[in-house]
Amino acid sequence: MRIAIIQFPGSNCERETMLAVQRAGMQPEEFLWNSPLEKLNDFQGFIIVGGFSYEDRSRAGIIAALDPIMDRLKIQSRLGKPILGICNGAQILVESGLVPGIENDQVGLALTDNIRVKNGHVLGTGYYNAWINMRVSDDYQLNAFTRYLQPKNILQVPVAHAEGRFVIPAALLSEMQILGLSLFQYCDSNGNIHEEFPINPNGSVANIAAISNKNGNVMAMMPHPERTQNSDAIFNSMRDYIKEGFMQTVLPLNYYPRHRAIEFHKQKNHEWLVELIITDNHAMSVQNRLDHLKINASIKRFLHWEIECDSENAITQIKNSEVLFNHRKEKLVSRSSIDPNMIPMLIRSKEDMIGKQKKQLLENHFGIPGIRAIRHGVVWGISGEKNILDPIINSQILFNPYAHDYYYY
Repeated sequence: MRIAIIQFPGSNCERETMLAVQRAGMQPEEFLWNSPLEKLNDFQGFIIVGGFSYEDRSRAGIIAALDPIMDRLKIQSRLGKPILGICNGAQILVESGLVPGIENDQVGLALTDNIRVKNGHVLGTGYYNAWINMRVSDDYQLNAFTRYLQPKNILQVPVAHAEGRFVIPAALLSEMQILGLSLFQYCDSNGNIHEEFPINPNGSVANIAAISNKNGNVMAMMPHPERTQNSDAIFNSMRDYIKEGFMQTVLPLNYYPRHRAIEFHKQKNHEWLVELIITDNHAMSVQNRLDHLKINASIKRFLHWEIECDSENAITQIKNSEVLFNHRKEKLVSRSSIDPNMIPMLIRSKEDMIGKQKKQLLENHFGIPGIRAIRHGVVWGISGEKNILDPIINSQILFNPYAHDYYYY
């Protein structure tokens, strides 16, 4: 029973994953992203390991999600073979549309920046590493990964991620809950579901720790079940599912994504564009993936800051603090410095915790008064042949519409 342990540049956790597969009596084999893709046909199951594929450039999972190997995994999924994505592997599955099973593998949700919230206050954001409790949801789907589990079984497992918060449109979430696809939930040691930190370590909607597709053979899980024998039941379930034969394909979910038209950003008085003096690895990775997709475009990236404050003196103080840019590796540039042949797009996180944290730092540490708001974003400059923007937007390489707002700049 051969299980492909799929790795991309920047992946890790392959050793722990192989040990977990071995404990379940299956045969793990390393499979690198650049291995011959036809060899995937010879495996009975697949696990995309955790880590930081392509250094989470652009956003976690998106560069790997556009790799040709994911198209092959979609074919294997339709054959009913089990696919488990752990942590970064879960992010890749979400960005590739393999979960939760929308028509034509469309992306219908997001895994985005962690928010640690308690009593209505944001205690922190970003990377978080701790042991948590989770269990299958009350109305869980009996599928390739849950046949040895019930809601009374509390699994203590580690989490270690920065972008693990599930953001799901209400209509899709409702359908997923009815079908039992919101599979695992964060809970306390007694199995009670509490929305606040630390029970919910990242602010996921409905405390969701893992979701499955409608067919029940693909699961995206943010915690790390491979790092502890506490969750061997997941891998034992996968083994028995393979032994018993694969499920037949079912119809896709009823939910169908509808995205808004792109609007123009209304520019404000105090907006800064920041350009890296050193090599911009984010832009380079996006450029390389577009080249592999045969999308003939050129990409440039700028950080974008929008500042609302009471005085020009505050603007000067903010600039001198270097909180928003570091003159040793970055420089401020004017709007006119963007090539007029480029189409600039502004991408912002819907929650924009980075902007809120920078405002807090400038006020509390630097004592700068009168700051009403700071907003953070990225401006991507795109140039190429006519209608070049459409395939880039469709690839969603620059933004996930469930996690980001997007504008012409």
